[in-house]
Amino acid sequence: MSINWEKYGIKAPYGRSGNRKVFCPQCHDQRHDKRDKSLSINLETGEFNCHYCGFSGCAAEKEPWEKEDRPWRNAAPIRREKPVYKKPAPRQDCSSISGKALEWFKGRGISEKTLTAMKVTEGLEWMPQKKGKANTVQFNYYHNGELVNTKFRTGDKCFKLCSGAELLPYGIDNIKGTKECIITEGEMDALSFFECGRTDVVSVPNGANSNLDYLDDYLEEYFDDKETIYIASDTDTKGVVLKEELIRRFGAERCRIIEYGDGCKDANEHLQKYGRESLLKCIADAPEIKIEGVFTLSDFEQSLDALFEHGLQKGVTIGHDNFDRLCSFETKRLCIITGVPSSGKSEFIDEIAERLNIRYGWRFAYFSPENAPLEYHASKLIEKFTGKQFDKEHLTYGEYKQVKQHLETNFFFISPKSDFRVDAILERAKFLVRRKGIKVLVIDPYNRLEDESEGKNETKYISRLLDKLTNFAQQHDVLVILMAHPTKMQKNKDGEPEIPTLYDISGSANFYNKADFGIVVHRNRLENTVEIYVKKVKFRHLGECGMALFKYNLNNGRYSPFVNGTEPVWDNSNHLQEEIKRREQEAFEASQFNWDDFQPSDEECPF
Repeated sequence: MSINWEKYGIKAPYGRSGNRKVFCPQCHDQRHDKRDKSLSINLETGEFNCHYCGFSGCAAEKEPWEKEDRPWRNAAPIRREKPVYKKPAPRQDCSSISGKALEWFKGRGISEKTLTAMKVTEGLEWMPQKKGKANTVQFNYYHNGELVNTKFRTGDKCFKLCSGAELLPYGIDNIKGTKECIITEGEMDALSFFECGRTDVVSVPNGANSNLDYLDDYLEEYFDDKETIYIASDTDTKGVVLKEELIRRFGAERCRIIEYGDGCKDANEHLQKYGRESLLKCIADAPEIKIEGVFTLSDFEQSLDALFEHGLQKGVTIGHDNFDRLCSFETKRLCIITGVPSSGKSEFIDEIAERLNIRYGWRFAYFSPENAPLEYHASKLIEKFTGKQFDKEHLTYGEYKQVKQHLETNFFFISPKSDFRVDAILERAKFLVRRKGIKVLVIDPYNRLEDESEGKNETKYISRLLDKLTNFAQQHDVLVILMAHPTKMQKNKDGEPEIPTLYDISGSANFYNKADFGIVVHRNRLENTVEIYVKKVKFRHLGECGMALFKYNLNNGRYSPFVNGTEPVWDNSNHLQEEIKRREQEAFEASQFNWDDFQPSDEECPF
């Protein structure tokens, strides 16, 4: 259920709960006492009532996934279903660039010819930061000659994109069919390269954001044919993160990094200081990325500076405090998970996957014969995301469709018919890194990989295989999770199997030696608990050894922390819907801006 106060013109406070009094939209304008808040509202139920004019009702509405306007059955497949985007409405207050704005662009090294070619316009636009209309420069996003989005920029650096419109690279039509392209962090940098004659330039639409999901629809048509891709991000910390993610998606072998020299953080700054020829020289001098070999400090100086500035940071966490204090994950690592049969190893891997996806948007690829057939595995993931049992009695049609669409774009299943060689699996995973931006590869279990030892020493074979997984993780900036079974364990006095260690994994001690993270999942049937042992964390800033105790939720396959013997509060909420609402609230709060705190003079505002 959501509450649509705007439908009734009611301005309800955000981030509050309970009963509140606000101005009544029906009678406030006619009231003599403008200070009287005569409308009582309930922020939980959506009910409202005006004690002056009698205006009343309920603003609560069912969410789309709660509406049973269609039969439960899946009437149409969701595969490759592309979202329907809003197109920018025709703008009446838009025109070519004014003289004042032209002078500002000229001061930044950008000519009127470039602005015309890139279809930059100017006009009034309602800006949420100012709570009113303001004069804006408009960077128009075209695809196949059609306007699909616009970024508005005021003279004092307030920005917005069209709500509900498609997110895509700025200038995407410029690079269709070209052998090379330049990708920048902002529109001004793209204009700077265009000014120098490099019209094969695009910009990311949302600055130094490492989420590049919008690229998925454009990789094949616009980027696959590129022999060289020049990455022209800023030199600050966020720019470095963007650069590394672009390299991961495009492949290091065809990327070059544009460097601007001392005192310049981006292309436009370099253009202003040194001119067109110098910026073109930056392109010509852009070095290839060293994929392997010998490095000097200058090759990783930016990353080192960021580490010095901010220190060693804890990795990503799954949101269970008792586990998070022991283990936090990062990419470029190998995590090995083991446990006796039926202890819940695969279930806990899915718990990690669901929570990292919800919390950080990480995409997953699975090679998991252990969970075959694929529909069985997908049904378990659906239970974890929705908090409900996978059947028609518990899941509504809308919820089912919503979670299927989410899995379609966030989880990918590697399931070859016959070729189970590790090289074949990694080749498919490499494709998913480039095409879909996966951050985690799960191999479950190790013993379903094709045995290529062919009578060779097993220890050496396992060592080489683990090296391949580690190298893949480092080269493609992913976390690799490998599930491996232990040897048959001895039973304790209660007749239960002993708790294994990573050294007990069949075949080699290298499963412990070469792991960055080592986790043991153990089901205590006598206590009806699940014990998660963190046996190895290679880097101490990422965690420490210890045990986290959980109870298993039979309703949806989730794990609930079991602390101090207190029965847990079972989590049966819909994580996917909660995350969607959280993002909507976050977007609203980010749009709030106290304009009274920053009011530049006319002289300071360039257009």
